[in-house]
Amino acid sequence: MTITTIDEINQLIAEDMDKLNACIQTRLHSEVVLINQIGGHIINSGGKRLRPIIHLLSAKAFAYDGSQHVDLSAIIEFIHTATLLHDDVVDNSDLRRGEDTANALWGNAVSVLVGDFLYSRAFEMMVEIDRMQVMSILSKATNTIAEGEVLQLLNCHDPDTTEERYLEVIHSKTAKLFEAASELGAVLCDRPTEEQQAMAKYGMHLGCAFQLIDDVLDYTSSAEDMGKNLGDDLAEGKPTLPLIYAMRNGSSEQATMIREAIENGGLDKIEEIHKVIHSPGAIDYTSDCAKNEARQAIAALDFLTDSTYKDALIFLANFSVDRNH
Repeated sequence: MTITTIDEINQLIAEDMDKLNACIQTRLHSEVVLINQIGGHIINSGGKRLRPIIHLLSAKAFAYDGSQHVDLSAIIEFIHTATLLHDDVVDNSDLRRGEDTANALWGNAVSVLVGDFLYSRAFEMMVEIDRMQVMSILSKATNTIAEGEVLQLLNCHDPDTTEERYLEVIHSKTAKLFEAASELGAVLCDRPTEEQQAMAKYGMHLGCAFQLIDDVLDYTSSAEDMGKNLGDDLAEGKPTLPLIYAMRNGSSEQATMIREAIENGGLDKIEEIHKVIHSPGAIDYTSDCAKNEARQAIAALDFLTDSTYKDALIFLANFSVDRNH
């Protein structure tokens, strides 16, 4: 069976996904009703479950036949959800996946605290798995994600942010959890170190490709497709790669317009910025960077024995750059 759609991946791991969803519902439970409401709101609001899926596929690609891959997938989803809750507070976002954000509905303070609850629940579950390497990978990933958030905050409103600094942010903030999710599939199966490192490389490049295309879609997609407010990054003064490239390769007038938009934030000149982004090839350049990341992700899987699960991982790398949302 050759994987050609996301639906086919969902069918391939349907049993594990059912177990994952049941695990999430059970482990999300708290005696504090508001935690259940907010946690349920964001976890059940239509996310792709992409990071847990990557872990499930990675474990199955090594023929794992235990049950800890389900628990680890839930842990990964809890960590990801915690970062979303905190992100939306930091960014003052009011829309995610086409729904009101938790902070828009319940306020910043509660959203931050529920994010903390999800982090701590994830670490409780890690302890239950009782594997030091699992704890090491996920604790380092969580720490790196936090560093990436701070780096991104430092880059906000700074039009002199370089491409290297931008890539450092997405390596830390986005790609690190993809990396951990795929690496842990090999760890669960006690595969050799070089195979664990290859799976980590797959996840890292996949995560970078995914984020690069997200930054492209911020200027090419519709709000309905994306499920968020388009232009949010520009409004927050975030210098993403399309903006960095356009400043570097556009006219002096175009560069000045983008610099001022990054420095001041807001969407006063969003239409003009959209035109500028498209004119010097910034979208094509960013897309090409994403495709290069996807190619490196796929190349990292060369050592794997051919299987439908390997095909699914390859499909996800291609999907990360071909999607419209």
